[in-house]
Formats: sequence, structure tokens, C-alpha cells
Amino acid sequence: MSAARQPSPTVRDEAATAPEPARKARTPRARRPAAPQGVSPAPVLDAGERARLLEGRHHDPHAVLGARPGPGGVVFRALRPYAKSVTVVTDTLRAELHDDGDGLFSGLLPLTEVPEYRLLVGYDGDGIEVHDPYGFLPALGELDLHLIGEGRHEELWTALGSRVMEHQGVSGTRFTVWAPNAQGVRLTGDFSYWDSGAYPMRSLGSTGVWELFVPGIGEGALYKYDITRPDGGHTLRADPMARRAEVPPATASIVTDSHHTWQDAEWMAARGARPAHLAPMSIYEVHLASWRPGLSYRELAEQLPAYVRELGFTHVELMPVAEHPFGGSWGYQVTGYYAPTSRMGTPDDFRFLVDSLHRAGIGVIVDWVPAHFPRDEWALAEFDGRPLYEHHDPRRAAHPDWGTLEFDYGRTEVRNFLVANAVYWCQEFHIDGLRVDAVASMLYLDYSREEGQWLPNEHGGRENWDAVKLLQEMNATVYRRCPGVVTIAEESTAWEGVTRPTDSGGLGFGLKWNMGWMHDTLRYVSKEPVHRKYHHHDMTFGMIYAYSENYVLPISHDEVVHGKGALVSKMPGDWWQQRASHRAYLGFMWAHPGKQLLFMGQEFAQGAEWSEEHGPDWWLVDPGYSAAGDHRGVRDLVRDLNHTYTATPALWERDTVPEGFAWVEADASDDNVFAFLRYAEDGSPLLAVSNFCPVVRHGYRIGVPEQVGQWHEVLNTDSEAYGGSGVRHLQPLRPEPVAAQGRPVSLRLTLPPMATVWFRP
Repeated sequence: MSAARQPSPTVRDEAATAPEPARKARTPRARRPAAPQGVSPAPVLDAGERARLLEGRHHDPHAVLGARPGPGGVVFRALRPYAKSVTVVTDTLRAELHDDGDGLFSGLLPLTEVPEYRLLVGYDGDGIEVHDPYGFLPALGELDLHLIGEGRHEELWTALGSRVMEHQGVSGTRFTVWAPNAQGVRLTGDFSYWDSGAYPMRSLGSTGVWELFVPGIGEGALYKYDITRPDGGHTLRADPMARRAEVPPATASIVTDSHHTWQDAEWMAARGARPAHLAPMSIYEVHLASWRPGLSYRELAEQLPAYVRELGFTHVELMPVAEHPFGGSWGYQVTGYYAPTSRMGTPDDFRFLVDSLHRAGIGVIVDWVPAHFPRDEWALAEFDGRPLYEHHDPRRAAHPDWGTLEFDYGRTEVRNFLVANAVYWCQEFHIDGLRVDAVASMLYLDYSREEGQWLPNEHGGRENWDAVKLLQEMNATVYRRCPGVVTIAEESTAWEGVTRPTDSGGLGFGLKWNMGWMHDTLRYVSKEPVHRKYHHHDMTFGMIYAYSENYVLPISHDEVVHGKGALVSKMPGDWWQQRASHRAYLGFMWAHPGKQLLFMGQEFAQGAEWSEEHGPDWWLVDPGYSAAGDHRGVRDLVRDLNHTYTATPALWERDTVPEGFAWVEADASDDNVFAFLRYAEDGSPLLAVSNFCPVVRHGYRIGVPEQVGQWHEVLNTDSEAYGGSGVRHLQPLRPEPVAAQGRPVSLRLTLPPMATVWFRP
């Protein structure tokens, strides 16, 4: 068939005009009727090679397809399933190729060299003109392949995955995927009606990388990889390096490119001026999909920055935003490590949200999950037919707690995949911090495993040294490449040196969640006041190890789900006492050494457990609700805690050294009273006093430094504005020459019931 030459449509146009392909498998066959006039028969394709090509087992389809010199001219061969004809078109000739059957077309043209050509592909009643994908050299360079092979490609996302580009003067998309165990890999997508036959990829040598540049494909194209496993079977997979994915439950990858223009240069230039452990950090933890259910990234950008800024938090921490199939996992079972979830918009929409937070003066921390991944058959599990991203030994691969798989941290390419991913979020999305989930499960080979279910390391121990090396490399790389970024470990054991630099043998994190402090203090405040004296040490024990690491004090999502109850509901007593304990606890927490983290909804004392299906109970602070004042009062306290905290260097400058803290009263268990001093670098103090008893304590003596002439109450969680009883110190307090707690002078205080009070000179 011959057709008039038309303007060059994209390859996706070809799909639009092609008939819906049959889904049945094709049996290789050879058919050689007389050659079309003017085109000589091409050399017969070897039967084995033909079979490998059509069955998706060919490692180098470019050696068979496309155009190359041969005896008597130039051989052209094309694979176009369901086409009625394929015609070679140049500036000076038009030659229809012979139909060899099974979608193969070939011919020998009497030319002295390979010309610049296009293919006119004819279907029933129509034809389109396209560039031949098999007429291009590899679009991935030798340096990229070398770095991939050595596991040192720190910008791996620029080499693997789909990338819109111009190659040899032609616009299209380069597809590259790592599948070293595959017999063959074929590209499929909406541009081929999801038929896998038309786009076999070539292997780029020993790296295990497969590549294909497809002209005409651009942003928005859906695609997957059809992988021929070692056993000859086929598996259809999403791209592990996809930078955009379909909205779940759909699972295809999407070709994407960024067009966002960042406007946060001032933030990015200043964010590393002070190390995180020496700076104020008050974190609001957010599950984006349920903070305001139904909002897109761009709609969130209109509301979240303003809300967080008004409350005075310095950072938000986003529960994992990488693509995940099951919303109930809250993002902790990732299938698309390089793709922000499409539930709320595109990757550029997510960039817009981060940009908006930065312009509001708010840092962005993202939860990162290198500990495990789900077993979905279209994702990473046995990606190319054998264990690849997971360990080959089931005892090392299966995660016993979550029914997931653990990464093979000892494999060079897997470690590269994860390290580059950490860099990717920081570089491409301007993320300011990575909170690494479930670090303890990575560090120990026997984590949640019984005897006989785990293999010791080479020294006979339980430490997973491969995971240790991964975490060290990740931290060292992120800190080197991304100035101002902080990494935070959720590590629930006493592993030594989590926040010690890697060059000193530590894991290299900037901060660590203090899970012990969280469990101890919540146990204390959950007791009836009359019983708290028997658990007094739960509030003081944390100071014994407070300087062993750089700590964050987390009241996270994990503490307000699965029957644990919201923070305020953990408190005993009636509603007034619950709120009072809630406020007093927050006042104690904000004054204690360590950074603070509070999960959404707890800032206004939501009583119900969090659910990802409906998010925080915002109606509690609606003016139309009769008890809204109770909840607004707690929210106002959180706002004032944050603003006072940020303005008081004594509360954050010396968080990680003993010189920044001194107990005043740590033993008043019968009184349920705690008092301590915090010191700034210049020596200026803040005094925090907590009374976790429901009675007012009059004339309570608290020893203070002699050199301070008078003290002012700067925050009182019992303030009437917060819903308290209003027991305040309205006038400055002068120390009296009465010894208390080993100090020669003291303040005579009236301690409000179930409250924390802060004083400054």
C-alpha cells in the first residue's frame, strides 16, 4: 500500500489509528512470496534469531531490525505487528518492504550507504510516517554504564527510567531499565495498545541495563516493561525508576519531565547556616492525603503553609509521599521510589507545594522507607524473574512483621538504587530532611525472627553490616551533595553511634527519634495523678542518656492509632483534667532537651484516633461547635509554645551537650513536680516547672541561679486563654535568700494544677 506523505505525527498517533490488536500469542513463521517491485528480498532471518525476536528473548534487536549495509545494498527490517505494509521513505525514494509475516517486514535496497529514512506504516485505510527506533545508536553513555556497574551513579535517575530527550536530532523518549537476569525486555504502553511485540529493547552489556530510544513518544505516555524471565515466562512490570505513576489502583508508569521554576532560592541558600541539632526545630507531622481529604498538592499549598506558619512550627514532616498501591499502608509500602504519589497531582505539583512551604519559611522533611517493599507482582518483587532487589536467601528477604521484602543491601546496584533515591528527593524536590523509617529492622539480622529463622553475619553476630554500610553511604552522600539537609533515624534500640559521623564509625544521621523518652513519658502521664509518684523516674530517666545521640522527641502517628488513642485520650480524669495534662505534657516536652515532633490533630486535642480515611476532626475547632473553645485553647498553646521556643535560644542552642541543662527538682515524686533549667550559649537561662498533680501548690520553693535578679513568667499552660484555671504569676519574681534544692536562693511559686510554667530573666 502506498499513501501520500503526511506531517509527522507522534508514535502515539500510530496507536490511535491502529486496529485493536489481538491478544493471542504469535507463533513464529516464515512466508516468502515474490518480492515487491523495486525491492529485492533481504537475507532470510535465521529461524532461531527470528524466534528470539518475536518471543521477546533477543538481547540485541538493533542487530536485526533497522537498516544496515549488506551484500548488494542496504538491508531494511522492521517489526510492526498488525501493520498491513511498511514503506521506507527518504528524500529521494519510496520503497515498500516485503511482508515476512508475524509483523516482520524486510527488503534489500540497492544503496551504497544507509540513508536518513522514515517508515510509512500502513494500517487498514490509513498510514502514518515515523522514525525507526532501530535506526538510533544507544542513548546512554559509557560513563553512565560504568558508574551503574560500579554502583556509584549518584544521579541514577538521569540514566535509568524514561527520559524525554533529543537524540541524533530527533525528539523522543529514552527508556532504560536494569534487569540482569532477563532473557529479553520489551517496551509496551498505550502507544502500542499495550502489545509487547513492537518494541524489543537491547542489552547494554554486562551492566544488566536494557535500552531503547523511541522517537515521537513524549510526556504523558503510559508504559511498562515486558520482561522475559530466565524460565521463558513473561512478567509485566512498572518501571522501578519511574518518576511518575498512574493513580492507584492503576499501575502503569508515566513519561514525565519537570517544568517547575523554583522560587525558593533564598531559603535554599540559608537553610544550612546552622546545623540542625544546634537550631530550633519544631516539627508538624502530616499525612498529606488526609490532612484535608480531597485536596490536591496545589490546593494544599494554599492552606498548609499558612496553617503551619501561624502555629509556629519550623518544619513539616510528610509521611511517605513516594507512590504506594495501598492507601492503608500510609505510604510505608512503596512501589515507586522515584515517583511522588499521583493521588494529589503531578511531580511538578508536589514541587509547587514544597516551594510554597519554603517561601513561607517552613522546612520540609519526608519519610523515606529503605527497610522493605511490598510483594506486588507488577513492582519490584523478583523483578526480572529472580530475586533482584530483595536478598536471594528467603531468610534474609522476607520481612516477618509486614509481609514484605527486605532489600539486598549488599548488592552494589541495589545500594546505588537506594542511595541515589535519597539524593533524588533532596535534589529534585528541594527536600530539607529525610526521616528514615524502621532503621532497627535494617540493622539486625534477627529482627522479629526466632532462632533458626535468621543467618548470622560472617562474624557470627546479629548485626546486618550490609545495611550499616548502606546507611553510612546514604548519609555521607546526602550530606556531601545536599548542603543543609538533615537525616533522621527512627531507631528504637540502643545501637551505638546513630548520630555519630561516618568517619568516626557512626551511622552518620543528623538526628534520631528518642523512642525511649516517648514511651516512658507517655506511660507516666497515662497514670492517675495519685499513682504517678510510683512512675516518677519515667519522666527523668531520659536525661541519663540524653547526650548519647542528637534526639527528636516524637509524638508521631504511631502513637495515635491501632487502639492507642489520641494524645489527650491517654490522659486520665475528666475532660478538664485530660486537657490540662495534655497541655502540661506539651509544655514539659517543648522545654526538654531535643527537638519536638507532633502529629496532626494533636495540636488541638483531637480525642479520636487518627484515620487515613477522614483525617483530623477539624469540626472540633469550628466556631459553630459548642466545645470548640476547649480545642482552640490547646491549639493556641501550641502556637505560643512554638513562638516562645523559637525566640528562646536556651531551648535549642545546647540541646546536645550537658552544659545546656540542669535539674533543679528531679526527686519530688510525692508532689508530681519537676523543675529544670535550660541554658543558651551565652548562659542565659530558662526555668521550666511542671506540676502533674491536680491541686494548686502554694509557696513551692524552687532553687534558682544567684546571678538572676528577677524572673518573669513567659508561658503557663494553665492560662485561661488555653482553657486552664488561670493560676498565674503576673508580677516579676525576685529570688529570696532561702536555700532550696541545693541552691542558696529560691523562688516562692504558686504551681498551677496539672500545668507547666516557663520563667525567664
